[in-house]
Amino acid sequence: MPTNTSERNARSQRGVRFGLGFRRFIALAAAFTIVVPLLGGGASVPAKAETLCLFEPCFEADDYSIDEAASLWVVANKQRPLDPIKFVPKNLVQPAFANPSRSNPYRLRVAKPAADALVKMTAAMRKAGFGDLFIQSAYRSYDYQRSVHAGAVSRLGLRAGEALAARPGHSEHQTGLAIDVGAVGQGCLIYTCFGKTKAGRYLAKYAYKYGFIIRYPEGKTAITGYQYEPWHLRYVGPGLATEMRNSGETVFETFWGLEPAPNY
Repeated sequence: MPTNTSERNARSQRGVRFGLGFRRFIALAAAFTIVVPLLGGGASVPAKAETLCLFEPCFEADDYSIDEAASLWVVANKQRPLDPIKFVPKNLVQPAFANPSRSNPYRLRVAKPAADALVKMTAAMRKAGFGDLFIQSAYRSYDYQRSVHAGAVSRLGLRAGEALAARPGHSEHQTGLAIDVGAVGQGCLIYTCFGKTKAGRYLAKYAYKYGFIIRYPEGKTAITGYQYEPWHLRYVGPGLATEMRNSGETVFETFWGLEPAPNY
């Protein structure tokens, strides 16, 4: 549920924009009854007030918080550090791939919902002939992210380094919901040309079906603060991923009505 003024405002904007939508409707207040055609005649039973989903996957703007570090939809960027800043997820696992040595050669961990979805997507991509996906980077602790950030800045300079690596406490990797992927034998590892590989094209077209978004899309650096990263997947669940796809919004900040976060 919303936890502060900025989040309530963001959710209000989403509510105005989407209304109830054609996919969801309020099904019957508590005082109503549902008529049930029983074999013996026209009996009726009381109905509880609830929201029914007509078409899966479903989306409601208040399903999860965008502020809480443990939330599936938490928005972490250069203006929105995690709270607590040294947050550690409680549900980290190694994905149960059919071939772990190929798909997770470094034995990395991710949050369980993301792990389960990644296993399904990896199998589907391989079956469709688009290659073998593997994890290059996944969960990073606050301290490990500090070293990643320092290395990028040392190698590329402050501006370029921070367009590639987040400061500790600001990284999606710390949530366990972000995964950097590559594809066996397709090259372009951690390069923008990954988007042009068979695997990159598959992810751009189908990742949303499994609950993933390309978190840092092309041409959105002024909003996200990061360069185009076709290898960086963020798990948000099929409902939100599909809603973003259908709405045409490709980044969290715009979708939730948040301010751009190009700088710290």
